[in-house]
Amino acid sequence: MKTTYLVTGGAGFIGANLVHRLLGQPEAQVVVLDLLTYAGNLDSLADIAASERYHFVHGDIGDRELVGRTLERFRPAVVLNLAAESHVDRSIDGPRAFVRTNVVGTFELLDACRELWLRLTPAQREQFRFVHVSTDEVFGSPGDSGCFTEETRYAPNSPYAASKAGADHFVRAYFHTYGLPTITTNCSNNYGPYQFPEKLIPLVTLNALEGKRLPVYGDGRNVRDWLHVDDHCQALILVAERGRPGETYNIGARDERTTLQVVEAVCGALDEQAPAASNPAFARQDRAPVSYRELISFVTDRPGHDRRYAIDPSKIERELGFQPARRFAEGIRGTVAWYLQHRAWCDRIAQGVYRRERLGLGPGGAQP
Repeated sequence: MKTTYLVTGGAGFIGANLVHRLLGQPEAQVVVLDLLTYAGNLDSLADIAASERYHFVHGDIGDRELVGRTLERFRPAVVLNLAAESHVDRSIDGPRAFVRTNVVGTFELLDACRELWLRLTPAQREQFRFVHVSTDEVFGSPGDSGCFTEETRYAPNSPYAASKAGADHFVRAYFHTYGLPTITTNCSNNYGPYQFPEKLIPLVTLNALEGKRLPVYGDGRNVRDWLHVDDHCQALILVAERGRPGETYNIGARDERTTLQVVEAVCGALDEQAPAASNPAFARQDRAPVSYRELISFVTDRPGHDRRYAIDPSKIERELGFQPARRFAEGIRGTVAWYLQHRAWCDRIAQGVYRRERLGLGPGGAQP
């Protein structure tokens, strides 16, 4: 039986990977709703653009009229909300856009879905799911030990995290108040193909290839749990198919790394796949570095930088059978290889939008 999915933010990093995975299911029809801001790009969906099972709608989740028309036209059985302003540093420089998209936009999408859901047949209403994709950053920091569970209290410390927390609360309220079958997921740090170059791993990869310094915030000991985006997408599909309405599920890989360890792993993969000795970026220098690790540079930490995030994924493992397929060492080599093979993609999405300058300095703007 054909299932129609509406993926908001489907031209972004996680969204594009999710759309590709969904279309791997022969009976899936996928509708993407995306505003195509700086982090959303149709190049990430170019290989499936001609598919009869894929439809693209250009627009904002906060545009109630457009969202209503899209829902009425396609009547999705599953809405996966990945539309969000998602970069902490950008939220420090300009928090208003995060409130507008992440809070107000999510509210408008929820309310439009509630109106559609009320018009469905009983069988369709039983099948309908609204899956809201959130972050572990809403929980703040657990300290040096312990992990976030679905019962951890919210304690956001950045404008980005606060906006996602607000959205999460609206999603919960629409289940408890109206009965809309919503499910929330909170994931750890994602990495993999199609990630916008302002994020750590692609930023380090591209800077290293160009012989530029590799900025590491503070002492480099901030800890995150790293989850390959394809494993995350697998988990989201499990949640959409088998998750219980009204529940939340933490999605993680139990793979904690410090920022410095991640940067060094990227450098190690580059040393193997694109050795500095043969990199034209160093041709005019007295010598090429023995390793890209020599480019690491510690810079002033960003404001409100949580020391550690750690997800306990026991619930989704136990209830839905989720198990990540990739460990970090394998995943990072494949990710670096992808960026090496897709330099043109990186160049196109960065033109005139983001040139890998330092963000998140607050009033006063970015620095190179």
